[in-house]
Amino acid sequence: MSTAPDQPRRPPRPAAEACPADGNAQVREGAGQPRNRADACPGALRLHPADDGALARVRIPGGVLTAAQAERLGEAARRFGDGDVHLTSRGNVQLRGLGAACGADMAQLLGAAGLLPSAAHERIRNIVASPLSGLDGRGHLDVGEWLRALDGLLCGSETAAALSGRFLFALDDGRGDVAALAPDVTLRAAPDGTALLRVGRNPALRLPAADAPRAALLAAEAFVTSAAPDGGEPTAWRVADLPDRGGALTAALADRLPEPLATEPAPPSASPDATRGKAAPTPPTASPALGPIPHPDTPGGPLALSVLAPLGRLTTTQWRALTALAARTPAAHLRLTPWRGAVVPGVPADRVQEELATLAAAGLVTDTASPWVGVSACAGRPGCAKSLADVRADAAAFVHPAPGDGEPVRPTSGSGEPGDGPTPARPLPVHWSGCSRGCGRPRTGDRVDVVATSGGYRVDLFRTGAPPRSAHPRPSDLAATVAAARRGAPIE
Repeated sequence: MSTAPDQPRRPPRPAAEACPADGNAQVREGAGQPRNRADACPGALRLHPADDGALARVRIPGGVLTAAQAERLGEAARRFGDGDVHLTSRGNVQLRGLGAACGADMAQLLGAAGLLPSAAHERIRNIVASPLSGLDGRGHLDVGEWLRALDGLLCGSETAAALSGRFLFALDDGRGDVAALAPDVTLRAAPDGTALLRVGRNPALRLPAADAPRAALLAAEAFVTSAAPDGGEPTAWRVADLPDRGGALTAALADRLPEPLATEPAPPSASPDATRGKAAPTPPTASPALGPIPHPDTPGGPLALSVLAPLGRLTTTQWRALTALAARTPAAHLRLTPWRGAVVPGVPADRVQEELATLAAAGLVTDTASPWVGVSACAGRPGCAKSLADVRADAAAFVHPAPGDGEPVRPTSGSGEPGDGPTPARPLPVHWSGCSRGCGRPRTGDRVDVVATSGGYRVDLFRTGAPPRSAHPRPSDLAATVAAARRGAPIE
């Protein structure tokens, strides 16, 4: 969680308006309202100034990295930044503490590793995919082919290059995990072998699975035209910013697709809250379980290992441990998850316990019962000029309180089956934000937001079917209030 040992702290830099941590912040203009400023979302080639140095965001479609690419990312963090690899809520990577003049050298390193296949498209390759697809026997389709096809189509489309850095694609294998992350365009595998294409939260189009990636590209290109109908500056960054929330796009796609088979109704909930309105229902499945992930069709065969990075920050030691493990497996790759974790496939069964012990010794979370599960935070002080608190330190103190300060809420392993709701043993996720922008916070589902204000922290509880509840506890009552909210208990 600390910076690399011999990295001096750089002097503060002037803050600039930029895309919050991977686009999952509160939308201040409000959904359905036109944007009044240009999208300043950072990328690998467009660095953003922060108080701890420049920031780069490297898009990792589907979170999939070869071991060699992971090594190059770690090298970039050590050579140019604070030494750590920071995971985002879209399975992307941020490098922080960068020097102002490192851009060209870093781009050369990342490009040589195959991480920048198109300079014009590097900020728009925002694709989340079910991290366990093809690994655990669940889902209706291994979405790996969709991922490779869609990324290639995006990088080959001149129109798609005009998408904002916040526009999000989701490739869901049918389990409902990434479909619940408020994507702009969703491809979801269906039990009958077809695919469902959904734009925003509008009714879905059912189409042949082989046509799905190109249909997703058509949806994105249609959005670009709708967001800038006169060819000028776009007035929308995401589908929810359009006045009709993308309803016309769905109708137009039904006419353009060669053979849309049918339509499916919209999800049975209101759109994701843009300010502090209603929350969408809890997704039927959540982040991958931690530890060994077996495949039911290959008993005794290789397993996937799933781990969590505390608060999404991987130190040099932790990243090297992950990368080295991936390099020792036949596939030699790893998958970063939108829940700030990582999955390494193909670990031989006889090495699983040894490898897990190595990862745990490096500080990675390998047990679903860990109190770190479900806890996230933005960068906070001192890295962000807008932050009103050191939220990472406060979140860590909540997870591991000092003696006499009470016990943290400790999750236990749940079944993970559809319908599992939060219980005292499976607390609601909690995100700590340094200001009202809520960078990196979940946008859907039952959850707890802890937001720093000028007068201390505010605790917001979102539950399906109930109005949001807020409390402004005294500092001495903050931990107890957050713990109660995570249990779903009423707060005042």
